[in-house]
Amino acid sequence: MKINNRLKMIGDLVQANSFCLDVGCDHALLDIYLVKRKANIKAIASDIKEGPLDQAKKNIKREHLEKEIEVRLGDGLSTYTDSVDTVIISGMGGRNIIGICKNNFNIFKKVDTYIISPNNYQEDVKKFFCKNGYYISNEELVKDSNFIYQIIIFKKGKKKYSKKDYFFGPVLLEKKGKLFEEYYTREMKSREILIALLPKNYRLKKYFTKKEIQMIKNVLED
Repeated sequence: MKINNRLKMIGDLVQANSFCLDVGCDHALLDIYLVKRKANIKAIASDIKEGPLDQAKKNIKREHLEKEIEVRLGDGLSTYTDSVDTVIISGMGGRNIIGICKNNFNIFKKVDTYIISPNNYQEDVKKFFCKNGYYISNEELVKDSNFIYQIIIFKKGKKKYSKKDYFFGPVLLEKKGKLFEEYYTREMKSREILIALLPKNYRLKKYFTKKEIQMIKNVLED
């Protein structure tokens, strides 16, 4: 069964012997990949829509993994069970991910590890988790169909981060590399286009956008 680069990277970041809740599992391709890695991983494939879950059930049955992967219909963290130690949320907007966590905040705080790959508002996601009892233990960039995605692992604990850390990611700042350069070069260019399109009265927005562009330039030139 084929799996895209983003899901494969997420799957490879899950520790052996984990019990995962995959929120918004779609067709459960990630969950199947996780279990077939033979790293003693169990999973709950969860989605709010019955259609994708019906296909997930068929995929799981085809792979004979019904004992290792449970399918649950539900919203966000409502499908959590106390045995879960790792929650995966991928392919959603950052603010949607934050909303999912806020809607079940008591459950949110029980989880040891989150593996999050937001489509946008990555900085907001980092700030939310880090201000609510988690720190960034690892970060990766992955290219998939010409898009570059961030994958962030949060674990329980506290660390202090600067604005620069939240913007780039503290671990990504340490690693850097070609994909980092490509990703933030794109981010810089998108901001340059934004400034050109903003009306004259958006002075404050232009000011902060220019500061971000300069921050990116400084990091890329360092």
